Amino acid sequence: MRREVCCSGNLRIGRRVDTVKQTTARALPASIDDTLSLLAAADYLADRSLATVLFLALRMGRPLFLEGEAGVGKTEVAKVLAATLGRRLIRLQCYEGLDVAAAVYEWNYAAQMIAIRLAEAEGAADRDRLEHDVFSERFLIKRPLLQALEPDTAGAPVLLIDELDRTDEAFEAFLLEVLADFQVTIPELGTVKAAHPPIVVVTSNRTREIHDALKRRCLYHWVGYPTAARELQIVRAKVPGVARKLSQEVVHFVQALRKEDLFKAPGVAETLDWASALAELDAVALDPATVSDTLGVLLKYQDDIARLEGTRAKELIDEVRAELRAAE
Repeated sequence: MRREVCCSGNLRIGRRVDTVKQTTARALPASIDDTLSLLAAADYLADRSLATVLFLALRMGRPLFLEGEAGVGKTEVAKVLAATLGRRLIRLQCYEGLDVAAAVYEWNYAAQMIAIRLAEAEGAADRDRLEHDVFSERFLIKRPLLQALEPDTAGAPVLLIDELDRTDEAFEAFLLEVLADFQVTIPELGTVKAAHPPIVVVTSNRTREIHDALKRRCLYHWVGYPTAARELQIVRAKVPGVARKLSQEVVHFVQALRKEDLFKAPGVAETLDWASALAELDAVALDPATVSDTLGVLLKYQDDIARLEGTRAKELIDEVRAELRAAE
């Protein structure tokens, strides 16, 4: 007969995971406006549509599936939630070939073998008892998904399943049980079910399509590039040392770049990196030489950099300044 057990919160063993802890847990937001304020408390300036779906996911206890280009702030949502709600952040970074042993659990085979050898040396003859002992929880190495089902005094943790599109369909299918019932099955122990389901954020850069069966278990939101006004707010909040005129030019230059025929358009993360880099160079405004010299902070492919170096960079700067003058 299969047993159903709850994780006991024992010492976690195994691969390092990202964690965020606060000393005081905070109640879930009571409204969309509260959700916006919660995100803004950590300088995450979200639009109302994202705050709405996040509020609903928290209230309904449903996983949140965030899809969009890299660098638009999908992963940051989970980090901000953990920090502002005072919950533990558990991050499962997905990659090709990710399997149950790396994502959920595996047995500590070396420790099991030592236990078996010691039992044999002591003359233990009860094979059933020995098998029960070596397949007990003290030999279980808990990976992120299993850790997320453990109880926590600060409340249910935030589980970030990052870049799910990097895994294969077999692992995606395995996640269905976790996201549908917040439980995993360990053949030797039984079904491990969370007493309080974690707050789940799943992200995808859409390098491949995620199956509908998994999406149906989540609330979905596409995270797009922000408007120029919101991106300017983000830059000024995250890079307070950047000059006012420079921050305007940086944001409008990046917004213009996203309309170019590039292999990979810069995300908000690259905008912040570029603004920080220019501030370090004591720049007060964009000029073609500085832009060309620092394009490697903003763009990550040589073909894109080559397309922008020189004449095109100067043309974009002139267009940005004309646009800003017209808006005054």
